[in-house]
Amino acid sequence: MAKALNHRQFRSLLDELESTYSDLLLHNKVRWLSRGEVLKRFAACLEEVKTFLGSKGLTFPELEQPEWLEKLHFMVDMTAHLNTLNTALQGKGRTALHMLEEVLAFERKLTVLARDLQKGTLSHFPNLREFKEAHMINSDYLHSAIIIMQTSFGKRFCEFREEKTTLSFPVTPLSLDPSLLNTTALAGVSQPDLEMELADIADKDIWVSKFKRLTADLEDVARQKAVLAQNHKWRDIENLPKPDKLVFETWNAIPDVYVNMKKYALGVLSIFGSTYVCEQVFSNMNFIKSKHRARLTDDSLRSCVKMKVTAYSPDVQTLCTEFQEQKSH
Repeated sequence: MAKALNHRQFRSLLDELESTYSDLLLHNKVRWLSRGEVLKRFAACLEEVKTFLGSKGLTFPELEQPEWLEKLHFMVDMTAHLNTLNTALQGKGRTALHMLEEVLAFERKLTVLARDLQKGTLSHFPNLREFKEAHMINSDYLHSAIIIMQTSFGKRFCEFREEKTTLSFPVTPLSLDPSLLNTTALAGVSQPDLEMELADIADKDIWVSKFKRLTADLEDVARQKAVLAQNHKWRDIENLPKPDKLVFETWNAIPDVYVNMKKYALGVLSIFGSTYVCEQVFSNMNFIKSKHRARLTDDSLRSCVKMKVTAYSPDVQTLCTEFQEQKSH
């Protein structure tokens, strides 16, 4: 792939063999889903790769070792599951609670995957199942790899798991035990006053109904998103109301007399669940400032980035009417 001649010859070979794919994929460290797609394509073109290497007089013993190939196909399936998790964590409007729930759900799925490997059914490992049907081998390594991954997930997200009650506060504040909330990280929030405000609002139907409506709206958005994703209507998903916006609107409607509740909720909502938005800004900067626009000043670049990442849609017609037209002499 790194040499143009070899690359052209390999693509010609794929064309001659009428392969499903016309080329391999290159790994891109910037893109989160790249590794899984590269592995999947490599495994799909494995026989063509071996044929091409043989024509060049190159030998790689691993490509003939069933144990190594078993691990390769296991990684193809496993990275596909990880890519599904990564996709769920990407995008704007993802609160820390939403991301934690996705991670906890994936930890439970790892238990299902480990059981699937232990039984040997391989229902959730299609590539590995197809490989094992042709090579009757049995390795305990794969099951242990899943167990190690479970342990790693448990250690990495243990602190978030302990704060799940705190992260749930903006959505379900009235159903939580105030004594379990962590207020140490949020300056300006008084634990005693917060408890009194929660006790005061609990029987005010006009405000309680807003949180009930919020829950119903979030459920409706999640339901619509699941249906659209099932039908691969990704553009329509972007037009759905953003969950974080619904939560912010609800809390903005709560009167300021419940100041500690609002500070606590908005403080929790401000927690960054991932670096996705930051990485998106850097990607936009690299796209804007290319070799064709190398002379952009910092102010111009800053303005371009702001226009690229904002959701604001200006009324161009109204703005144009505010300027006097240049009349010809």
